[in-house]
Amino acid sequence: MGTALAGCTAGGPAAGGCRPIGPGSAEEDRMGMPLIGVSTYLESETRWGAWTLPAVLLPDGYRRLVQAAGGIAALLPPDSPDRAAAAVERLDGLVIAGGPDVDPERYGAERDPRTGPPAHERDAWELALIDAALAAGTPLLAICRGMQLLNVALGGTLVQHLDGHAGRPGVFGTHPVVPVPGTRYAGIVPEETGVPVFHHQALDRLGRGLVVGARAADGTVESVELPGGPWVLGVQWHPEMGDDLRVMQGLVRAAAPVAS
Repeated sequence: MGTALAGCTAGGPAAGGCRPIGPGSAEEDRMGMPLIGVSTYLESETRWGAWTLPAVLLPDGYRRLVQAAGGIAALLPPDSPDRAAAAVERLDGLVIAGGPDVDPERYGAERDPRTGPPAHERDAWELALIDAALAAGTPLLAICRGMQLLNVALGGTLVQHLDGHAGRPGVFGTHPVVPVPGTRYAGIVPEETGVPVFHHQALDRLGRGLVVGARAADGTVESVELPGGPWVLGVQWHPEMGDDLRVMQGLVRAAAPVAS
């Protein structure tokens, strides 16, 4: 098969106005990069420059991690939950980002005084994104709050407060996590590793079908996954705040478009 041509100017191939698309071309490389949607924060008051306005935002580490792993990052601000399936349909992979505590009403619990204020709009949107990704078989990586939402979406519950898994306010801590042999996570990161952490909640009862992929030294669940079927992985830590690309590379590989 000959090399295809794209981007022709009026002069056509003879005038050098076309770019080749073929094995190893830069255009082919770009076409093979999966589009990874990342959910965002929704803040009622944010300051930048001369402005103080409501804003959707995302720590830059997520964008950098997706790009370093070989994907193209697309931000997914909160929207009507009935649009989630249409959004996921356009993606190759999905990341549910960290953020505020999940509303305990979502898993049928009374609010602990140490639980943060609810983020109703974000909860509804991200739960709908998770449901859509699971239904479509779209590769999914759920980070920190995202892993907790994944568990809740599948009928699980949360521990509303625990100590020892966060640094001082605004500073990430570090602790080791140990993979469970035979799991997807252990296949990606087979050794014990130190990870960046900042959370005061954790998984309690596991949701339907989820299995533990890693634990902290105190037994806290640090990773979960759905074995077999589509690529679904949750981590309780923040890979976007570290240098280890392997978890995100796992998502990007699973999401990479299959050549026809």
